[in-house]
Amino acid sequence: MSVRKREWTTPKGVEKSAWVVDYHDTTGQRRLKTFAKKRDADKFSATASVEVREGVHVADSASVSVYKAGALWISSGENAGLERSTINQRKSHLELHIKPLIGDTLLSKLTVPAVREFEDRLRKEGRSQAMSKKVLTSLGSILADAGERGLATRNPVRDIRGGRKGRERRSERRQKGRIEVGVDIPTREEIKALVASLEANWRPFFVTAVFTGMRSSELRGLRWQDVNFKQGEIAVNQRADQFGEIGAPKSEAGTRIIPVPPLVINALKELRLKQGNPTGLVFGNPDGDPRSHTNIINKGLIPAMVRAGVTVESGEVYAEGNPVLKAKYTGMHALRHFYASWLINRKEDGGLGLPAKMVQERLGHASIVMTMDVYGHLFPRNDDGGELADAASALLN
Repeated sequence: MSVRKREWTTPKGVEKSAWVVDYHDTTGQRRLKTFAKKRDADKFSATASVEVREGVHVADSASVSVYKAGALWISSGENAGLERSTINQRKSHLELHIKPLIGDTLLSKLTVPAVREFEDRLRKEGRSQAMSKKVLTSLGSILADAGERGLATRNPVRDIRGGRKGRERRSERRQKGRIEVGVDIPTREEIKALVASLEANWRPFFVTAVFTGMRSSELRGLRWQDVNFKQGEIAVNQRADQFGEIGAPKSEAGTRIIPVPPLVINALKELRLKQGNPTGLVFGNPDGDPRSHTNIINKGLIPAMVRAGVTVESGEVYAEGNPVLKAKYTGMHALRHFYASWLINRKEDGGLGLPAKMVQERLGHASIVMTMDVYGHLFPRNDDGGELADAASALLN
């Protein structure tokens, strides 16, 4: 690798000069890079020498822009058969967040400081912390895909994340806090009121949701062949995405068998008789297709919550001065949270008292860490109150 000065005269007689770095890249191909100042040429030469020696150098002329790499990343996902919702999210992150800020930047120039500045700009320009994190994750995936194609040898997003992973996890826990009964998790009394207020056409769906903890997508994709009336079990083998397309559960752990109480079996038997011994989706719309998640929330869950009196003040008032009430829980995940708490609670408190591993399996979590991160504080402790007093007494006497 050499640095030399090049001098020439333009057709108009103007003398010019520049500094040229002459080197061979990791593939053995000769490269020339020109600089106006010697110190910039020397700096590049020193950096490139190390990168070539370590096999991580990509010349600018052999690199592509972040946007081009992003388009290839999306193409990879489409060829791999990823769900349409996942592809749409990739496109959204690339077009709305990555392209406007660093789309024209070459991958060879995307360093840790450049990624850090990109992250700062995302937040300064109004993206939430959650959205910024998702976009940064997508950028890391773009760079990983580019690396597999030989277009990049470094992944500065991975370098950043590697140093802050534990710190980020602790920060997220502090910000999210613990989910609480009566705030994030419906109470037993609220669930009783909800079940009692269900209209006949929605009762089978929400009774199943409450006592299986199935995700909305899993309920929408449930088939009659997956309901074992004799054994009192429901098998989760597929899900319907936001576009109504049927696919596999979210993870391998999502495929599971859930024991259900007679209340659910009886509700499903009544629904099957009403439908005339069907063979398709359990909770399909009149055309037999999966119901939309929006329809379930707006037509089913929210009205049922209001009828049950499970409400909070909306902040608005009627003309006569009475407060306008709205549903306290407006997402299906509240019912999933309740199911988890029901599995965890002691039997004397109306729960099943199951160990953490069984709770993980029933919920379809990919790891026990996920289960404990969300619900660990709900598990009964065995060293409270009287037991602590007895232990202290035994120790000192």
